[in-house]
Amino acid sequence: MIPARPANRAPIAPAYRVVLLLIALLAVAIPALVVSLAPPVVPHRRIVVRPQRVVPPAELPPVEPVAYQDLDPEDARTFNAGVPFSTDPNPAARPFRLGGTDEDKARAIDCMAAAMLYEAGDDTLGQRSVGQVIINRTRHPAFPKTICDVVFQGQERSTGCQFTFTCDGALVRHRWSDIAWKRARETATLALSGSVFDAVGYSTHYHTDWVVPYWQSSLDKVAKVRTHLFFRWTGWWGTPPAFRREVSPSEPVIAQLAAYSDAHRMGAALDEAAAVTAQAALLTGAVPPPVASDDNSFLVTLDPKLPPDAFAALATAACGTRDYCKFMGWADKARTPSAVPITPQQIATMSFSYLRDRARGYEKALWNCAEIKRADTNQCMKLQVFAPVARQTETFRLENLPGSRVAVPVSKSVDELTGVRRRVEITAMPPRPQATPTPAPGR
Repeated sequence: MIPARPANRAPIAPAYRVVLLLIALLAVAIPALVVSLAPPVVPHRRIVVRPQRVVPPAELPPVEPVAYQDLDPEDARTFNAGVPFSTDPNPAARPFRLGGTDEDKARAIDCMAAAMLYEAGDDTLGQRSVGQVIINRTRHPAFPKTICDVVFQGQERSTGCQFTFTCDGALVRHRWSDIAWKRARETATLALSGSVFDAVGYSTHYHTDWVVPYWQSSLDKVAKVRTHLFFRWTGWWGTPPAFRREVSPSEPVIAQLAAYSDAHRMGAALDEAAAVTAQAALLTGAVPPPVASDDNSFLVTLDPKLPPDAFAALATAACGTRDYCKFMGWADKARTPSAVPITPQQIATMSFSYLRDRARGYEKALWNCAEIKRADTNQCMKLQVFAPVARQTETFRLENLPGSRVAVPVSKSVDELTGVRRRVEITAMPPRPQATPTPAPGR
């Protein structure tokens, strides 16, 4: 039985029904429209903050690779602005004056000028700050010990260079004006002649404020110049005593700068000529085959017509593709051994030595600086060891010991090596390298 409509309830007018229907439709349509037109939700990018570790003085600090947090520029600027500056003292670096020959100085100036321009642009203030970091690195044992080696460290790797312009094609894509180059060279010359940029202190790293490198949280933020932020290592490695390493005055030739620098163009031409001369000597039989008893050893009488700088190219050509190779040269044919092992007297009269050990990542050429003067004393053969007093019938071989290579008697018992030992001055093959931390890219 259907109940009767209450007598006092009026019927709903058709107009109200339409209004209610429209309200219902809008309640569904408007949220749907908002959702469909809203910009996509970007997930929050997580910033990886590494715990700061103070590296003790006995351990060489690692150099982090150039890798950045996944942040857009504005987010990076916001984050960087929130990183506080160190409250520890920020002393100015000691003045630096480059040594070496005129050619070495010219190559160093052009390497630094290139870094100043491509890292800071045609801006003197920014260039001075970059130049100070380069000098600081050159003095620090975690980095190479010449200006050019610091600037172009890792240039052969697209993701491993210390300064990105050396491996990202910038030197090819963009050429600065002659006026800009002149100004940068003037600024570089001042920096390498004792001018100090106090603001960055002993900073060894920097980056622009629109990126956040992964290494940032492990260093102390000490200064800002223009859009660059400057950092130094924490603890002892960021203090002045850590920057006492002797800088080498022997600057390498950088092939990438040959198009920009007369000094590097001339050096590249000389290196090429030396390599051609050495290769010609090899092809004409001037370099003998390896010794019969050891295919990886060469005992060579050096051609007096060859310039000393060509000896390394000659050794490289003789060693060919060998992973391990010893090349030993004498200026006097009468003193050149005919077989190994060789005696301490023969070692002492050696004029040049070259050792390659690719398994250990080692390759080194050394000259006898008593005969051949070298601007870089690190290229001189020098070794003082304690060796046993030997009988006249004893022969010697080169033996690898930790940190050195020494001459020891062949086929002698332990009992025969006891007794009085005397100090012997000998010139030997360079030591196989100790395991040391490999600097990774960073800036």
